[in-house]
Amino acid sequence: MFVDIANIHLKAGNGGNGAVSFHREKYVAAGGPDGGDGGRGGNIVFEVDDNLSTLADFRYKRKYCAEPGQNGGASRCTGKSAKDLVISVPRGTLVKETETGRIIADLSGDESVVIAKGGNGGWGNMHFATATRQVPRFAKNGNPGEELDVTLELKLLADVGLIGFPNVGKSTLISVVSEAKPKIANYHFTTLTPVLGVVRMGEGTSFVMADIPGLIEGAGEGVGLGHEFLRHVERCRMLLHVIDVSGSEGRDPIDDFNKINHELSVFSDELKDRPQIVVGNKCDMADEERIEELRAYFEGKGYKFFPIMAAIAEGTGELINAVAAELAKLPPILRYEAEAKPVVDYTVKEKRTFNIRACDGVYFVEDAPWLLDIMNTVDPDDYESLQYFERVLRSSGIITALEQAGINAGDTVCVYDVEFEFVP
Repeated sequence: MFVDIANIHLKAGNGGNGAVSFHREKYVAAGGPDGGDGGRGGNIVFEVDDNLSTLADFRYKRKYCAEPGQNGGASRCTGKSAKDLVISVPRGTLVKETETGRIIADLSGDESVVIAKGGNGGWGNMHFATATRQVPRFAKNGNPGEELDVTLELKLLADVGLIGFPNVGKSTLISVVSEAKPKIANYHFTTLTPVLGVVRMGEGTSFVMADIPGLIEGAGEGVGLGHEFLRHVERCRMLLHVIDVSGSEGRDPIDDFNKINHELSVFSDELKDRPQIVVGNKCDMADEERIEELRAYFEGKGYKFFPIMAAIAEGTGELINAVAAELAKLPPILRYEAEAKPVVDYTVKEKRTFNIRACDGVYFVEDAPWLLDIMNTVDPDDYESLQYFERVLRSSGIITALEQAGINAGDTVCVYDVEFEFVP
């Protein structure tokens, strides 16, 4: 079954916890703290695999978790960082945040993309030794890895898309002009999945054509498999609109043309303005007068019209040359830019959950993953950024909780990777 959209859950690995340890060795007095740091949790990385053509694998496995980092050890040993979890997807897959629809990545190139970052490892107690605190019996826990729900959406990468009603000869055309071998039969919806074919124009010159399964009236609103197929037209640089000039199905080719274009405009405002060439197929079953009437109509609307007989490759050479000439004038295939994560003002949000843990004058703010987003935006060298951070701590109740826990001026506060002295 062809699957081009899937919802999955991602959980990057948590960072390993720092260790509490003290050096003990014969003839070495007061060896001091030597607890090592925790290892980094594994990232979740997406990469392109050209051997894949659908998202069918994600129908059966919907939750992906990377391994956590190892905890730190004695003798200043840092825990082992976890391996990244690599997920392979077809080329042309969009990764979107399910809740907001924000585009995280467009997997159209060859580079891999980190979608969920693993948490950093916690510090061991060797980092907390000072002149006044020589025996720290505490360490920092590792940071949690990112966790999110994402939607995978496959949009085929093709220069030219073949569109039209079922059984107008799209599959026959792509089989003649490329090496693609789609199923061809004399009944509707023979093609159930988009088919890609490379059209070679000569040495070093080629383009990719996609046979989009037949659209019907109402496809723009999702009738039949409308949205599933129209999704793959969005990236096409131009469209070949195939019509049956003979009317062998009892339909009027002009009416068919207008209906399909209406569905394109309903689905996307951009699609209705996509460059089109009209291809009149099955000319062997129509008289010359009818073909010329159709030519006059479409050329009067500003479209180029090419009559062909795809079954015997009549007229296809001239058509392909015209397509190549048009493509040379058009911009490259659409690539979607990743959208920045929206900035959330946590000073006006409802109260967030957290825990305070005190140990030897150090106060740890823990179990507050929502603070990680703020950690990524706070610039310690920028006064306004620090003021915003302070407002968040006060509005969320963290400052009040620290005071209730008995914090004093000069005590150390640890908020994940940020450490500062408390000033009332």
